[in-house]
Amino acid sequence: MTESPGRTLLVGFGKLGRSLAPRLLADGGDVIALRRSEGDLPDGVIGVRADLAAPLKARLPAVDSMVVTLPPPGGVSGYRTALTHLADALLAVPARTLFVSSTGVFDGSASAHPITEQDEPAPTSERARGLHDGERAAIELFSAVIVRPAGIYGFGRGFLLRQVRENAVVNHRRRTNRIHEDDLVRALDLLLRMPEPPPLVHAVDAAPAPLGEVVEYIARALDVDTPRDDPSAGPTGLVHDGSLLRSLLGDLAYPTYVEGYAAMIAESARQDGVGFSRGD
Repeated sequence: MTESPGRTLLVGFGKLGRSLAPRLLADGGDVIALRRSEGDLPDGVIGVRADLAAPLKARLPAVDSMVVTLPPPGGVSGYRTALTHLADALLAVPARTLFVSSTGVFDGSASAHPITEQDEPAPTSERARGLHDGERAAIELFSAVIVRPAGIYGFGRGFLLRQVRENAVVNHRRRTNRIHEDDLVRALDLLLRMPEPPPLVHAVDAAPAPLGEVVEYIARALDVDTPRDDPSAGPTGLVHDGSLLRSLLGDLAYPTYVEGYAAMIAESARQDGVGFSRGD
C-alpha cells in the first residue's frame, strides 16, 4: 500500500463512512459509497445503490481499498452471505480491506483480565456468533484487517447523555469500554495507509470504567441527579485493552470518557439544546 489508499469503497455508508470520506478525498483519493438507500452524499463521493442481502446485478468498480461497516445482518450467517455477494461483485480483491466488527464478539465470555487481541472469542449469543463468523468470512474472502470498536460515542451519538438527563435506571456495576468516533475514524484512516498493519485491532480508549462511574461524571457535568442503580443487576461486561491502538495512533484525541463527554456537553450547550441521535 502507498500512503494514499487510492480509490476506496465504503461498504455501508453510515456515520463512520461520512466521517472517513472527507479524509480520503482531501488526500486526493476517490470514494465510492455502497449503500441500500438513496439520499444526499458529501461532495466528491460517488454513490452505488445495492442491497448485499441478494446477489448484485452489476459488477462494482475496481477499487484499491475497502472499508466494510455494515450493520449486523439477521442470523448467524448474515455477514457471510453479504460478504460473499460483495466478493462476487468485485472485479478483484482490493489490496487492503478493513472489516469493522465489534468487541461484542466477546458477548457471553468471562475473563478476569483485560481482553487483548491475543484472546480468542468464544461467542455464545447469536449476535456474537454472527460477528465472529463475519470476521472469519472477511479474512477468508478479502484477507481483511479486523477492527473491533467498543461502544462508539461522540457528536451525534448521545444515547448515554439522554439516559442521564432522563434519570434512567442503569447498572452501575456493568464494566464498559468505549471509543470516540473521531479516534476510530483516525484509526481506520491509518490502517488503510499502513504498509503492514496488524491483522486485528481493538479500538477502545484508555479508560474502561464501570457504568456508574461514567454516569456520575456526566450527571455532575450536567448538574442533574445521578441515574439510579439497578439493584438486581450484577457486575456484567468485560474490560478490553487498547494498548495496541494507542501504540499505532499515539495520543488519542479523547483518551478517556471525561474528555469525550466534556466535549459533547460543551457542544450541546453551544447548540442550545439540540438533541443527539442514538449510537453509543
